[in-house]
Amino acid sequence: MTTTAKPARSGFSGWLFGRLPALTAEALALVALLLAAVGSSPLWALPPAVLAVGLLAWTWRGALSGGSVSSGQTIVSRILLLAGAYVLSAVHGSLGPALAVGVGVAALAVLGEPLLMAVSRSVYPVAANLPGTGVRPLLRPNTRRAVLVNGAAVLVALVTAFTKLPGVIALVVATAALGLVAFTGWQAMTRVGARHGSEAKLLATLTAYEPVFLVHWNAPAGTAYQIAMWLPYLERLGKKYFVLVRSEANFNEVVALTMAPVILRSGLTEIDDVIAPSLRAAFYVNTATKNNHVIRYTNLTHIQLNHGDSDKVPSHNPVFRMYDKNFVAGQAAVDRFAANGVSMPAEMFAIVGRPQVEHVAIATEPISSIAKPRVLYAPTWAGFYTDSNYSSLLVGYDIIKALVARGCSVVFRPHPYSRRSADLTRECERIRVLLAEDRRANGTPHVFGAKAETEMSVVDCFNASDVMVSDVSSVVADYLYSEKPFAMVAVSAPAATFTDDFPLGRAAYVIDAYGGRVQGLDPALDDLLGSDPLASTRRDLKKYYLGDIPADGYAQHFLDEASRYL
Repeated sequence: MTTTAKPARSGFSGWLFGRLPALTAEALALVALLLAAVGSSPLWALPPAVLAVGLLAWTWRGALSGGSVSSGQTIVSRILLLAGAYVLSAVHGSLGPALAVGVGVAALAVLGEPLLMAVSRSVYPVAANLPGTGVRPLLRPNTRRAVLVNGAAVLVALVTAFTKLPGVIALVVATAALGLVAFTGWQAMTRVGARHGSEAKLLATLTAYEPVFLVHWNAPAGTAYQIAMWLPYLERLGKKYFVLVRSEANFNEVVALTMAPVILRSGLTEIDDVIAPSLRAAFYVNTATKNNHVIRYTNLTHIQLNHGDSDKVPSHNPVFRMYDKNFVAGQAAVDRFAANGVSMPAEMFAIVGRPQVEHVAIATEPISSIAKPRVLYAPTWAGFYTDSNYSSLLVGYDIIKALVARGCSVVFRPHPYSRRSADLTRECERIRVLLAEDRRANGTPHVFGAKAETEMSVVDCFNASDVMVSDVSSVVADYLYSEKPFAMVAVSAPAATFTDDFPLGRAAYVIDAYGGRVQGLDPALDDLLGSDPLASTRRDLKKYYLGDIPADGYAQHFLDEASRYL
């Protein structure tokens, strides 16, 4: 069964849905203001005012626990509430100079938020770990704190108006709020100036650093695995380099991974600032659209590394033709392009193996000799598009249940993008609950959750398993290096025709899940965990997919090839 993510709301309905809490708060605040003006008692305005404040607190619930805060959508409701406090006090005789001035000062603080946010957005890091640019990258000032204090000033003004407390209380809180807005704005302007200073001397600083190559990476947040798998090997090249990223989220992710310089340049026109004269090559680990921004520098050799090798549709995307060299794991990758009508001359490829598998342990005994094998279940995610959805997670529970019934222990490591889909997230949780219950009832040493997904690397999971069940995914080709048996779940095509589109399936025990229902599971598991008739096929395809490269110095083959262009 092929599944797609539920479409997001778009157009007017999407805008309305996103604005609904703010619009409701504005309506309630307006009602409170009108009732304050015409009501015979202050209590008339109390219910809508309380509801409006409650809705604002609900909207900001994430900010109260340290998250971000939405300012722009709540400005109107807060100004209306302040107006309500002023009118309420004026109509019912409790308005004094202190409260009147306090309401005005609080309004100035709230109205100053858009300018504060605009200046703050102009604060972003330029570089980290680059000699000559300071130790720490620039950080945005804490605008969340200013907005929350402004909210407190609005609340205090309302309480003062309803309870007839001394107006000086509202004035003091409002003055503190306006002062915090002004101080935060000063911080932001100072850091914008520092950012401009760093940018002005960036090319000179990089020129003095004399990097030999750069690594360009642009990807959605939470995708750091793409670059993390390559950084250790690029370090081993022994040349100066830097990582060029295009978003602040990517910047923060890479800074946590390496001590090499990390540069953030978001716009096309900003790339000139980083093309130092000493640069010889640029490496890429995905086919992001923004790769085009660097490809245009013809004085560099552009080398695509990619972040995995598989029979998926994205692995033979025609966009690979724009790179000078495509480093691929084995001849299978070269043939895949031709088989799918993507014509590329042989000189555009370099077979370098998959250095990331150098520490994958090779099987030392047949699977039939292991009484209670440990099975790695590593399903992929649903992909961005329907034609690249190969995930077996929607039937994964049935597969895991069958493995548990056979006494197998399971290492469960779903693709990190699985959490982007509510359906896949739910299935992951069902599997974790099943494994937890079996571990509790029978003591089976299943591994799942943070242990399998973050504490252990992919290679750790490979080495902790005796067999694997996966989908059309790069982890299958990597697992091939171990020569251990594996199964692939046929989701996008019936098992009978699966190998037509996915040749690696010739080395796999194929589990048919086409149409959303698992078929032929027991025979596939019998072969996978028993006689293993495909053992010799795996050994042959290992060279085809991962290169005919000696195990000793396997990763060195990549390093030698990459060094040719530096």
